[in-house]
Amino acid sequence: MNGDKKKFRLKMLFIAFTLLYLSIYIQKIAIPSTFYDASGRAVEISERPQRIVSLAPSITEILYSLGLGDKVVGVTKFSNYPPEATLKPKVGSYIDLNVERILTLSPDLVIGTKGGNDPKVVTLLEQAGIPVFITDPRNLNGLFETLLTIGELCGVKDRALILLDDLRARVKKIINKTKGVYRPKVFLQINLNPIMSVNRETLHHEIISLAGGRNIMADAAVQYPVLSIEEVIKRAPEIIIISSMERGGRFEEAKIQWYRWKAIPAVKMEKVYLFDSDLIDRPSPRIVDALEKMAKIIHPTLFK
Repeated sequence: MNGDKKKFRLKMLFIAFTLLYLSIYIQKIAIPSTFYDASGRAVEISERPQRIVSLAPSITEILYSLGLGDKVVGVTKFSNYPPEATLKPKVGSYIDLNVERILTLSPDLVIGTKGGNDPKVVTLLEQAGIPVFITDPRNLNGLFETLLTIGELCGVKDRALILLDDLRARVKKIINKTKGVYRPKVFLQINLNPIMSVNRETLHHEIISLAGGRNIMADAAVQYPVLSIEEVIKRAPEIIIISSMERGGRFEEAKIQWYRWKAIPAVKMEKVYLFDSDLIDRPSPRIVDALEKMAKIIHPTLFK
């Protein structure tokens, strides 16, 4: 009898070890082998990446949001969120990358952006045998697709889907609350000197619109128009939001400067606000934080 019990326990132990081995094996390789990136390139991934280099702050944020921070071995200069990302080795800025530094980190995957990273760097890394996946999210849906693709690329699609459900629910809540309400005219200043804003072809514009506002520069001929004080006065924004890419950027001084122009409705109503540029400039999950913050600025009574 005791012999039968011993045999049964050994059998169960063998089955448990077999299942554990299979789960580890499947976790390691059970991802599609070919992905097509935003540049139309076929990127071959044979195993779940273990050493990832991010070539943009937005990519770094996406990777951490998917619980892949421990796999990140290199980031760019301004990858400052989450705080632990600042401790990772730096590979230059996203427009001035150090290829040699990237190679010394021995990545099995590099993720970059179409608009920011130098294509020559991508070519050099490919020649060194390193898979490089390029992203190019231009709007909220594009960001969500990128998030899911990176999740699939890194073998954590389930985490990506959970995160996406949460992000989409938060966006839907904002849209529902601002439906049918008055949409005030908003001027978003993204640079202090010269004064620059955004047109309808930007993610910034989409955030303003979803938050229940009207972008006064939506009809500009270029994505990031330069304009004068006189043009701002003429367009009469009811809300001014200052979001500068300039680090440490004289935000308070810029806000004070606007209060000199009493003819602007936003100044009359004391509706000149500062906004964290990292939130709205980066196509990462925190863009939904930007949407919620924008909605509170534009419709404070709806979002107390």
